[in-house]
Amino acid sequence: MQRNHLAASMLAAFATLATMATTGAQAQSSVTVYGLIDSGVEFVNHANAAGNNVVRLSSGMMNTSRIGFRGTEDLGGGLKAVFQLENGFKLDTGSFDGDTNQLFNRQSTVGLEGGFGRVVMGRSFSTTYDFILPFDPMGYSANYSWVTSAGATGGRKDGMPTGVSNLVKYQGEFSGVKVGAMYGFGEVAGDTSNGAKYGVGLGWGSGPFSVAATYDRVNSTTATSVAYDRATSAHLAAGYQLSDAWKFNLGYRYYKKTLATGATDLRSDFFWGGVTYKFTPAMSVIGAIYYQNIKNVANDADPIMYSLRLKYAMSKRTDLYLSTAYAKAKNNQLVGLSRDDAGFANSQFGMSLGMQHRF
Repeated sequence: MQRNHLAASMLAAFATLATMATTGAQAQSSVTVYGLIDSGVEFVNHANAAGNNVVRLSSGMMNTSRIGFRGTEDLGGGLKAVFQLENGFKLDTGSFDGDTNQLFNRQSTVGLEGGFGRVVMGRSFSTTYDFILPFDPMGYSANYSWVTSAGATGGRKDGMPTGVSNLVKYQGEFSGVKVGAMYGFGEVAGDTSNGAKYGVGLGWGSGPFSVAATYDRVNSTTATSVAYDRATSAHLAAGYQLSDAWKFNLGYRYYKKTLATGATDLRSDFFWGGVTYKFTPAMSVIGAIYYQNIKNVANDADPIMYSLRLKYAMSKRTDLYLSTAYAKAKNNQLVGLSRDDAGFANSQFGMSLGMQHRF
């Protein structure tokens, strides 16, 4: 009886201590569940090799659908522990968006944040993505924008590194100057450069004007040491907020891929520009042009795309939108509206009507 009473007392004491520890931890930390749900009905011509049209329900027309968890813990002295887990999914089917083996295919990081900035480890977006995508007129759009991967014409992407695994990333801002750097480990035994990714970024903003520049290198992963492709890109982008109603964006990408086979380098210059006009605080229209100048190739495609979007904010969290785009390539080369689709003809037209909700 005494042993049972002692055991019960100890259990009660441990429960009290656990409650106190949990209460203290909750007072110093926070976890947020967030997400974005985006879907629309889309019409696209030249949707297959036969040249047929298609009407379909698509997920992530304006932004990729996702759900995530992020949190912080106050460690004292201005230092915080941070984490983020984020999964992209397709609303129309409920499936993973991307690699089905990646549960948190968009972000899975843990790190520290303080007066020095933020350092995270895991899987996240590249420094180039973080610094340059805010200057995309279409605003991180999954469709009808080529900023991340250009036109994917003829199977070529000539784009920026986006999601990077095995990553260590730093970002900080000091007196309006933003700096960032990343390194993605190749994790190939005997050769640290094989499969490695790295990049740096610099940004600055003052009043209505902002600008950013980045440089990155992506080495492909191969079984042969040294014999791997090397993709290099550099970006320069700027934005100007003329008034509450008018906003302008411009951007440029230099791209070169040196092939392990010794074949001619893949080279291209990519340009984009756009204008945003707000009729009212709730109603806006965005027009954008994307153009890729492909080099070192005979009968190159040099694709161009014109995009237009009308957006109506029903609330701070819910938007309705109507988007349309037209892409065209030279020399009868293939082109697609999507950044990941090489297309089935030398032109393509699309239109979508969709809804987006953030929580």
